[in-house]
Amino acid sequence: QVQLVESGGGLVQAGGSLRLSCAASGRRFSSYSMGWFRQAPGKEREFVAAISWNGGSTRYADSVKGRFTISRDNAKNTMYLEMNSLKPEDTAEYYCAAGPPTYLQTMTFEYDYWGQGTQVTVSS
Repeated sequence: QVQLVESGGGLVQAGGSLRLSCAASGRRFSSYSMGWFRQAPGKEREFVAAISWNGGSTRYADSVKGRFTISRDNAKNTMYLEMNSLKPEDTAEYYCAAGPPTYLQTMTFEYDYWGQGTQVTVSS
């Protein structure tokens, strides 16, 4: 089992940047592939980005490609999401998730563990 805690959310103006962190505890962090998802009010939770267990492979939703960067530091048991050129439509609760180290999962059911989320609000 692994516990996940997100941080770094907040209020930012359009065009600004934020860096989210996901701190993991419990079983060995490097055993998991990791992902970021987001959920806006009244909408389904959607995939944002995923990273392989060793950080060697990444995958992004088309809506964030070129603006967001996912990374991880296995020595610190932490994953990151660097978000640049933020838009109002990026406003959502952002969640990190841990899943089997077999594939860059994009669906919520493919992940086993979830954090509680951190709110990101982008004003226009």
